Amino acid sequence: MALSPKKLNYQNLAGHIIENLSKRQIEGYYAQDRDEALEIACRFLSPGSTVSWGGSATLNEIGFIDAVNDSDCIVLDRSQISPEDMDEFYGRVAVCDYYYMSTNAITIDGQLVNIDGNGNRVASLIHGPKNVIVIAGMNKVASDIPSAFKRVRDIAAPANTVRLNKKTPCANVGHCCDCYSPGCICSQFVITRRSNTPNRIKVILVGEELGF
Repeated sequence: MALSPKKLNYQNLAGHIIENLSKRQIEGYYAQDRDEALEIACRFLSPGSTVSWGGSATLNEIGFIDAVNDSDCIVLDRSQISPEDMDEFYGRVAVCDYYYMSTNAITIDGQLVNIDGNGNRVASLIHGPKNVIVIAGMNKVASDIPSAFKRVRDIAAPANTVRLNKKTPCANVGHCCDCYSPGCICSQFVITRRSNTPNRIKVILVGEELGF
């Protein structure tokens, strides 16, 4: 079946982004849909490997959380950890084999842009886990860094505050208010320009709208 114009555009754009990711020592893949994205995401897993992930609507939407819980991997799931064991948990995540996440935005020239609250997600992206697999719908693509941050602050962050039941101004009005409220999830602003370790970071672009 021939691709729709939208799908063909996604495919062409993804190919260009993947070329730019390669220049930054980041490995890139393209999946036509969420099913193919899940298949690619699970290729990296092997029995007995340790796996964790950052909070992500995208991972849930493609079925990754269910898939990894049904696998033969050692799963490090923050939702199953008590507060008193959280420090030990994050220590194990820091040395895990595979860490999965999405990104709030990705630029056409291949830079990852993320805003985080506590910082555990971006910390794992920057350093620690042996491999980081980033899964992102093509709706996350932005033309440059300023437009990427605008996308995150006015689209992704307000939607995530609603998802997380945060009491912030953006949860009420639907756009960034540059707040300092106790529930603010915009504490860490991180640009990943390149991977110092070649191909430690792997990005799977998906020809669908996924996440926020």
